[in-house]
Amino acid sequence: MLLALVTGTVVASAKSERTDGLKMLILQPLDLEGRPKGSYLVAFDAIGAGEGEVVLYVTGSSARQTERTEGKPTDATIFAIVDTWDVGGVVKYEKGNPHDE
Repeated sequence: MLLALVTGTVVASAKSERTDGLKMLILQPLDLEGRPKGSYLVAFDAIGAGEGEVVLYVTGSSARQTERTEGKPTDATIFAIVDTWDVGGVVKYEKGNPHDE
């Protein structure tokens, strides 16, 4: 499981029929302090996430383990919207806190 910020969407008018109905979102991976790390990626959204939200995503075969993505051609899937996280008892992110966004 990895943390990321949803930064945008991807629309593809020509794509595999097996992915019809799946929204594609652009993610910026985050470190445990909430800072951007690594390259952007595109993931299928299995839960209704939106731009500006912090999410948990999985890659590889785990990306095909949600109800919406089972058997689909995906290598990255969003499966949770983060409300809060802490490290060593220190809150690093809390949804809706303007200092974290």
